Amino acid sequence: MNYNKVMLAGNLTREPQLSYLPSQTAVVDFGLAVNRKWKSKNGEDREEACFVDCRAFGRTAENINKYLSKGAPLFVEGRLTFDSWTAQDGRKCSKHRITVESFQFVGTTKAEPAQPQSPPQRQANTSNDDDDIPF
Repeated sequence: MNYNKVMLAGNLTREPQLSYLPSQTAVVDFGLAVNRKWKSKNGEDREEACFVDCRAFGRTAENINKYLSKGAPLFVEGRLTFDSWTAQDGRKCSKHRITVESFQFVGTTKAEPAQPQSPPQRQANTSNDDDDIPF
């Protein structure tokens, strides 16, 4: 059995870079910094960051590019992919990357700053039922 699922929450390390494939499919590349905090054996607070390259396609790519910018918090779900290529000097290069399949906004976006929201309004029960359950 094989299973390849990645879930990360972090902050964008750079502005998303949008491009298009010859098929006109949108592609966006961005970096994500995921922080880890812990206490060492002697009680010191420690922290480390893991920097991960991410890529998304289609509508997902367009929305990430439109609404997010460097520093924005983001939760992504996707799969781990392996890229390999030959550099201009002939060296063989490779790296792992997250191919984003879905995401969730975690904080404010560059297009729409956070606004306090009022609680949803309840509609009055106009039926003649004797139910006391407010729906």
